[in-house]
Amino acid sequence: MAVAAVLLLVLLPVFVILALAIKLDSPGPVFFRAERVGFRGSRLRMLKFRKMRQDASGPALTTADDDRFTRMGRFLVSMKFDELPQLWNVLRGDMSLVGPRPEDPRFVAAQPVAYAHILQVKPGITGLCQLAFAREGELDGAGDRVVYYVRQLLPQKAALDQLYARTRSVALDFRIMFWTFGAVFCRRDVAVNRETGALSLRRPPDVGRYAAIHERRRAYGR
Repeated sequence: MAVAAVLLLVLLPVFVILALAIKLDSPGPVFFRAERVGFRGSRLRMLKFRKMRQDASGPALTTADDDRFTRMGRFLVSMKFDELPQLWNVLRGDMSLVGPRPEDPRFVAAQPVAYAHILQVKPGITGLCQLAFAREGELDGAGDRVVYYVRQLLPQKAALDQLYARTRSVALDFRIMFWTFGAVFCRRDVAVNRETGALSLRRPPDVGRYAAIHERRRAYGR
């Protein structure tokens, strides 16, 4: 909580500038409260900067090119600045700086066994899941976003959050915060080992190798 208080004071000028930019960019409130499941199943109203038009409706999940975003909202999402107000949730004791990803009640209900363990730990602003799925909005679900999320992404996220809940420590939290800084401010992709939680830089795809494979398949008519 003390760290959150210091960060809120240090970042106050940033909050003021972002709040003015949001108000000037589109009508509506500066903040948005997202309904999530908190510590031990409690109700969590997670504070965020508003990134969508005031009249926006549709699925709870968003993509990088979501047409509901305002111009300012796209910037906030790209820089992860929409999450900064959650420092207030940390100050209130509802969240931690590091912890499992806070999830929507509908998605928690889809993984009841996993969340029975995950919810024994306070949710965090950043964590293994947030690093591993930093580019989640760019993934192509090729259809219903919610179905794709529940079937493909949610089980992976729940597994990582369970790993954190089993192995959490002060040392792990410091490593997560260090790599979060690199991911947000240095724009580096972070790889998370799904078995150990070890963190490292994600290797870029070997474009030449995939191109060679593609050419061989074309040569053989495949």
